[in-house]
Amino acid sequence: MSTPTSTPAPFIAVEGPIGVGKTTLARLLQPLFGAGLLLEVFEENPFLAAFYGDRARYAFQTQLFFLLSRYRHQHAEVPAALLKGPLVSDYIFAKDRLFAELNLTGDELALYESVHVALAERVRVPDVVVYLRANLATLLARIAFRDRSYERNMDGGYIETLAHAYDRFFATYSACPVLEVDTTDRNFLVDAEAVSNVAAQVRVALTEGLYQGRLPLL
Repeated sequence: MSTPTSTPAPFIAVEGPIGVGKTTLARLLQPLFGAGLLLEVFEENPFLAAFYGDRARYAFQTQLFFLLSRYRHQHAEVPAALLKGPLVSDYIFAKDRLFAELNLTGDELALYESVHVALAERVRVPDVVVYLRANLATLLARIAFRDRSYERNMDGGYIETLAHAYDRFFATYSACPVLEVDTTDRNFLVDAEAVSNVAAQVRVALTEGLYQGRLPLL
């Protein structure tokens, strides 16, 4: 007689450009799924403030630090957390390459990609990604409002380029279901209905399998 296999706990990730509200939504989804919470830690990168001041000079150091840090974080913590139950994260490992392709060129990009390929094979892919979008004015306003010291010198043109890169990235992303949410006119902190709608769509995606497209917020 075969032993029944248990259904793996779901791994839900929230992604999008800087300032879009990833961490806010991840925190709000956590209790709705009875999940653990995995948050990216930016402040530990010693090159980040210098990078925003001079991207060309500090891009490689910044990106390599993030790559190894994100790998250690995901490789060590995601499997352990999923043994206890569902998990919600405010980033995916795959997005690291998106930033590298924006900021690195030539031999530095080639070296980065060889390391990324080797590490990505050992990282658990989420079961569903909620991709948050917003227009440039909204992103810049949210970045200014939270007033992180290392973001004060951030170039608006870089944020716009990054937002477009995210759109291109998720237009072809097929590793798991992607639910797209435009947050330009949505504040999840004061809109419980919008959060509940996102949670409901996530449950549908987890149940039905591959799904990709815009997530309507009623």
